[in-house]
Amino acid sequence: MFTSAILLAAGESRRMGRMKLLQPLGAKTILEQALDNLLCSLVDEVIVVVGYQAEEVIGRIAQRSAKIAFNPRYRQGIGTSIVAGLPLVERQAQAIMITLADKPLIESCIIDELIENFVQHDKGIVIPVFGGRRGHPVIFSIKYLEELMTLKGDVGAREIVNRHPGDVLEVPVESEGVILDINTLKDLQRLRERLTKGGLCQ
Repeated sequence: MFTSAILLAAGESRRMGRMKLLQPLGAKTILEQALDNLLCSLVDEVIVVVGYQAEEVIGRIAQRSAKIAFNPRYRQGIGTSIVAGLPLVERQAQAIMITLADKPLIESCIIDELIENFVQHDKGIVIPVFGGRRGHPVIFSIKYLEELMTLKGDVGAREIVNRHPGDVLEVPVESEGVILDINTLKDLQRLRERLTKGGLCQ
């Protein structure tokens, strides 16, 4: 099954006060780690959507095999970034994975587990769950392409999930990385401490 991943990396990181995706995380930045986890997985292509500080972001990942989409409307919210990435999805794609660049602890094995569950079941939306909370990444069947293209503002794809509850498969996972948020410098420090536990794609 051909899976296209859209990695959202266009935000302004307002709560942190600096561009969080370019902050060091071990030998890599947060962005590089999140991207490498995808590139080490069963995903067939990765589309990185940039916006804020686009030149710096692109410079960090230019040597990696990912497509780049620029979202000129990134200040209008996450929905606009999803829409900006969709035109680059390959025609043979059967599934579109939406994921966030500020979640670098989503290991490749978790991504693979979600893809495998998508293949094995007849549900059109697959979502990881940790501790009873839904997280990222979320996989959508290509049948939802047109609905994804209509997204606006800062709601993201959540509204599509809510619109089709009967087509959702929740996959319990043992990795907190699917729900871990990095919004402040304290969040970033805690994340760096987690590196000592290993488990990240190198």
